[in-house]
Amino acid sequence: MDPELEAFIALFPPADLTDPVAQRKSLAELAAAVPAPDTSGMEIEDRTLPGDPEVAVRIYRPHQAQGAVIWLHGGGFVMGDVDTEHPWAARIAALSGAVVISVGYRLAPEHPFPAALDDAYAVLTWTAEHAAELGTGPERIAIGGHSAGGGLAAAVALRARDQQGPSIRCQLLNQPGLDDRQETWSARNFTRTPWMNRDKVTASWRHYLGATPATPYAAPARAADLSGLPPAYIGTAELCPNRDEDIAYALRLLQAGVSVELHQWPGTFHGSQAILSAEISQRQMDELGAALRRALAE
Repeated sequence: MDPELEAFIALFPPADLTDPVAQRKSLAELAAAVPAPDTSGMEIEDRTLPGDPEVAVRIYRPHQAQGAVIWLHGGGFVMGDVDTEHPWAARIAALSGAVVISVGYRLAPEHPFPAALDDAYAVLTWTAEHAAELGTGPERIAIGGHSAGGGLAAAVALRARDQQGPSIRCQLLNQPGLDDRQETWSARNFTRTPWMNRDKVTASWRHYLGATPATPYAAPARAADLSGLPPAYIGTAELCPNRDEDIAYALRLLQAGVSVELHQWPGTFHGSQAILSAEISQRQMDELGAALRRALAE
């Protein structure tokens, strides 16, 4: 493990999702401890967008923004909101120069699949219809997210393709949760890795799926056909249970004719980019911003 990261492991909460309410509080405390981002170069607005029900979002508008990205927070489908995601959404906006629409989607287990997907898709539809208001065009919209949010982003891309929905310029998937089956080597063997391990992944999928069998819109790795999807940037962490399913998804996208940039970060663990003092975390965040900037350039 990267020595700059290893020193902080003791500060991370236990990898446990048995009590979602308690874990939401723990995540909020962790997010509050992250150094505040510089938001002087952007306007920030909280809004409620049309949906069934309405969806809370926080919109970050950098000065002279280019393009827009719908950003979906992590949290195992059961934790997180626009407040806990603020340190990351603001940094993504600053680093990419894009308008960021951070989505406060409904959480499991109170709202299992497809609630979060429906919320994210409603925001995509609204963004495409209001692109001019956001200072961009409907052809310059990306979708992205971290962990569970990365899985949701991949699912939104699949749904948009299948339903001839809004055009998506690229999908940015950072350590995404893509496969409920947990059959890869990393999923089976990473039982004691920091922040995310096999038991926590199992609980996450159990809360999200409820009594509903998994479909490709819940677990995108189950999709038989990945052709016609937007170009992808996929970031993986070496000590993450999702690592191998993410790499496999990248390879399948490539084999389906989809352009992919895959970056495997050595010595990292799931969510370790939150340790901003580490040089490798700074590189990770810079790469996410640069990937979006390239994808959304005219």
